[in-house]
Amino acid sequence: MDTATSTDKFWLKSYPPGVPAEIDVTQYKSLVHLLEEAFKTFSDRNAYVCMDKYMTYGEVDVLSKKVAAWLQSRGLQPGARVAIMMPNVLQYPVALAAVLRAGYVVVNVNPLYTHRELEHQLKDSGAEAIFVLENFAITLEQAIAHTDIKHVVICSMGEMLGGIKGAIVNLVVRHVKKLVPAFNLPGSVRFKEVLAQGSSMKFQPMEAKLDDVAFLQYTGGTTGVSKGAVLTHKNVVANVLQNHAWLKPSMDAHKGTPQLVFVCALPLYHIFALTVCNMVGTRIGGLNILIPNPRDIPGFVKELKKYKVNVFPAVNTLYNALLNNPEFAQTDFSGYFCCTGGGMAVQKAVAEKWKAVTGCAIAEGYGLSETSPVATANYADAKEFTGSIGLPICSTEIAILDDDGKPVPLGESGEIAIRGPQVMLGYWNRPDETANSFTADGFFKSGDIGVMDERGFTKIVDRKKDMILVSGFNVYPTEIEGVVAGHPGVLECACVGVPDENSGEAVKLYVVKKDPALTKEALMAFCKEEFTAYKKPKYIEFRTELPKTNVGKILRRALRDEAKKT
Repeated sequence: MDTATSTDKFWLKSYPPGVPAEIDVTQYKSLVHLLEEAFKTFSDRNAYVCMDKYMTYGEVDVLSKKVAAWLQSRGLQPGARVAIMMPNVLQYPVALAAVLRAGYVVVNVNPLYTHRELEHQLKDSGAEAIFVLENFAITLEQAIAHTDIKHVVICSMGEMLGGIKGAIVNLVVRHVKKLVPAFNLPGSVRFKEVLAQGSSMKFQPMEAKLDDVAFLQYTGGTTGVSKGAVLTHKNVVANVLQNHAWLKPSMDAHKGTPQLVFVCALPLYHIFALTVCNMVGTRIGGLNILIPNPRDIPGFVKELKKYKVNVFPAVNTLYNALLNNPEFAQTDFSGYFCCTGGGMAVQKAVAEKWKAVTGCAIAEGYGLSETSPVATANYADAKEFTGSIGLPICSTEIAILDDDGKPVPLGESGEIAIRGPQVMLGYWNRPDETANSFTADGFFKSGDIGVMDERGFTKIVDRKKDMILVSGFNVYPTEIEGVVAGHPGVLECACVGVPDENSGEAVKLYVVKKDPALTKEALMAFCKEEFTAYKKPKYIEFRTELPKTNVGKILRRALRDEAKKT
């Protein structure tokens, strides 16, 4: 029996009224078609607001055309990869639309990456151009020599804010807070210059097709290196339509709302915010509140007080941080009707407190970079936290498989496998990993262990892989261990995830010393240089030896089980 015969979509009986079983991806020719239709339909509406500066859909249309024309003038061939390395600032959605409209592929980059991590991603993707916020240009300078990057566009925090305010913001960021280390990138161009030059250039519209690649969305690799999930225009369009269909009953119940207001605090380089905030928000003409630094909780709360929010996607750690800020309880919750949790498990205590404070339950969903991202979701207008990841969304099949790839009976645990139009083509230039990640009949094997009940609701019970989930971000032990093993004072090492009340899990590193003088402080300093913050070990423990199998393989599971007991 193949996987497909096990999934008769019995969960459709549990669907909320008004949600269709299937979505029609062919109503759009491409993601560009979806964006341009929204730009035209909602031209006069505000699309984004950041630091009190609004930008309309019409402005995004005009500005992204200018940037697209400039990119095309650089001689980049159709399908070329263009990286975007910025937090949530107004240049991001402009650059994003520009890259897609110009016929290129977006490579989203975490701006907090170290130069080692950045160099790998740029080399692996073959990116030829990059948009980077000046705060992080020093990292690019350290990495660029060994990449194919030929065109660098430098952006600043203040340049899109206009006039005196923009100048003041740049002054404070550069000279008061000193957040822009000196850098040297010869031949780089400022974003404002790109707009000016693009104004006099002819933009050549590209006829993107649904099967064309739109994004290389990088995720952690089981081999220890980050790998790019190849997402097509079809993948992302499908997930936009799936999410919209799932949200629509709640929207219909709040028809009096003139324009849906989304909180976009999750970074746009992360697939959750990219699809759920940016793309879904665009399709329905919503307003996205861009939060450049959500870790500044007092500043974030100050922003929230300015708006009547309707849709709030977030991860557990962000919900928890807001709840622990006394000012948050003073914000206006009257517009909240859809709070979605993803990226990591939502903790019951956080969900219950969120409902008590805001009056809106958290509807948890589930997905991965490889699924664009959403695969399952609870009802958008859920009244209570369920503790499950919900039902397979429209046009999506979920199978629960045993170690041989065969479906298990309902109520038994197995690996969650996903099939649907939102599932990636595969991993960029990694045919072996791609082949290993799919069943013969096209189900993507998630690596997460779950149990499905008779109504079609699934609960995650464990992870098959050794991947560690820190605040919604994947951390793969092989990468950490590979780098730490290169330290001259380390003989061997292993890392595992341990429970953490703030981030869900934290990285714990076990080390056998080669140099007896090696200290935890020195190794922590080394890790700080090599890893972005969420990957950095929170705990280091020195051992005289590590548990191993009879063939010498380090037993991470033994370390993990031991850590859970302490």
